[in-house]
Amino acid sequence: MKKIYSTVCLGIASFCFSQVIIGDDIGTANNKTSVLLEFANQNKGIILPYNRTLPSGSGLVEGTILLDATDPANAKVKYYNGTWQDLSSGNGANVSSYLSIQPSTIEDTTKGAIIGAPTSSANGVLILESANKAMVLPMVENTDNILDPAPGMMVYINKAGAKRLAVFNGSKWTFWKS
Repeated sequence: MKKIYSTVCLGIASFCFSQVIIGDDIGTANNKTSVLLEFANQNKGIILPYNRTLPSGSGLVEGTILLDATDPANAKVKYYNGTWQDLSSGNGANVSSYLSIQPSTIEDTTKGAIIGAPTSSANGVLILESANKAMVLPMVENTDNILDPAPGMMVYINKAGAKRLAVFNGSKWTFWKS
């Protein structure tokens, strides 16, 4: 009975279109029609996947963001736009102790959560597919307010005169201002 109920619920949910807000029921974006995924909790961030091998092949798409742990003593936050770009500004961090508590098995890259489309050709843990919607990162006023940032954490600093993207590689925050 549980399987039937779950299948029916998933079938109905696949026809629903809505914004996902994680953290509360209000969120921070004023215009909800342009948001696919939003993180509304203050002084917390999202943790990027730790990759011991950089993805490649047909499932790798532009916009992929991860913590490059191919060299655990020199991990860096990277994004892909045709080539891998370093968001840590060359600052590496030792994440060996974090990797020791991460699963060491090879993940099944065909299984991931897709939001915004029924399918995707991209491989990833969380795949956002939309031609006209975006993800709103967790907003903080200052990275100092995050008590224990983890390697691969990403937030948006929403402070007057200092609005910027911040990524943490395990030892140092790197800030990107437009």
